[in-house]
Amino acid sequence: MIEREGSSLEPAEHYDLVCVGFGPASLAIAIALHDKGVKARVRFIERQQSFKWHGGMLLPDARMQISFLKDLATLRNPQSKFTFINYLKAKDRLVQFVNLSTFLPLREEFNDYMTWCASHFDDIVQYSAETVSVAPGENRQGRVESWTVQYRDVITGRRSLASSKHVVIAIGGAPKIPDSVAHLRGEPNMFHSSSYSWMTSKLRGPSLGLRRIAVIGGGQSAAEIFNDLQRRFDNTAVTLYSSAPALKPSDDSPFVNEIFDPERVDSFYQLSEEAKQDSVRNHRATNYSVVRPELLDRLYESMYHQRLHEPDKGRWRHQIATSQGLLGGERDRDGRIRLRFRDVSTQEESVAPPSFDFVIVATGYLRNSHEKMLEPTKNLLQSNKFEVERNYRVKYQEDKVGKDSGIWLQGCCEGTHGILDLLYLARKNSVELNRTSMHLEQASVPKYSSAS
Repeated sequence: MIEREGSSLEPAEHYDLVCVGFGPASLAIAIALHDKGVKARVRFIERQQSFKWHGGMLLPDARMQISFLKDLATLRNPQSKFTFINYLKAKDRLVQFVNLSTFLPLREEFNDYMTWCASHFDDIVQYSAETVSVAPGENRQGRVESWTVQYRDVITGRRSLASSKHVVIAIGGAPKIPDSVAHLRGEPNMFHSSSYSWMTSKLRGPSLGLRRIAVIGGGQSAAEIFNDLQRRFDNTAVTLYSSAPALKPSDDSPFVNEIFDPERVDSFYQLSEEAKQDSVRNHRATNYSVVRPELLDRLYESMYHQRLHEPDKGRWRHQIATSQGLLGGERDRDGRIRLRFRDVSTQEESVAPPSFDFVIVATGYLRNSHEKMLEPTKNLLQSNKFEVERNYRVKYQEDKVGKDSGIWLQGCCEGTHGILDLLYLARKNSVELNRTSMHLEQASVPKYSSAS
């Protein structure tokens, strides 16, 4: 049931396609539809006030972890105006970028590239709009023929409706906070890595006095924050806590990297559930709790530099504590946070000697936010889970949902489509678009407009 608060909502606006979320996945869809000249009425609904891609982790000198050729368009259509190469040409930096001799641009530059792409679609994106629910809409002969998307303006709270036969859910992940410190969620001095860049002004603190900061996690984000705090803040003492016995390098070697080839999804999707889990487990080193080798080298060098000046490791300002499982945390009377750990090897429990002025949690993301949003459609499912077909269409009962109507999920299908689903959303969406059954090319409505 669609929630209606206050006065009744105005009638729904009708579209051929509604995409919930306007990150890289939906942006790639917009680009693919544009390149194919699809004539359809499309609307993208985005909670943020403008296009942002991991805005909280746009750190100085942080680089992409994948080749710029795996951009929003190149692998699908190298002649698209939305390739990274054409972006560089438009910005008059192509020759200079070539001189860099790198496949890995700065993350800041790649964000600017995607922002540039997104600017071409401003007229079909509803920013500052948070989707509340997606519910069955028009019903004919007992079958759902369309979906009603309810969303609200994040500034005014005003609610609106959009109706479409085809809906794509691409909302990304929600910050994951360990259960052991979940009770500290919302405290001003504990936050998730996704907010790091926006919190740096608080981390500086007063000009006098040392700021003690704990970073929880053993992956790329944790390592980048640990490195950034050392480089940018003179009055900080930082400890990185990881449950692993050591910081581990990511594996992007050529043969392993082939698991991200688009055609590999076909074979993965056909595997048994047990084989799928084994595959994801065997390839964890490509994405989970791992760090780019060049950043590991940089961190080790900074540790060595401390050793050069102070042989007593206990006196170092910046520490890496491994094999430390987080047990919990409590606020001191002075407002700082004291953390408790268990040594993964010895099972010995301990309390971190200092209390921390700030705790930064870099423990990944949850990919289940779509379930609450799609709760009104749950009685239509084939099972009690939001399972998807090969083309990412949610498996609803065939006798209850029309063939030319459906909901597609993006970025939350690792269990059925493999690690590729999370790592290369932009590439997957542009390459996989033709695999969906949206039939937008046959729509008779006028082609949507976009900036030239």
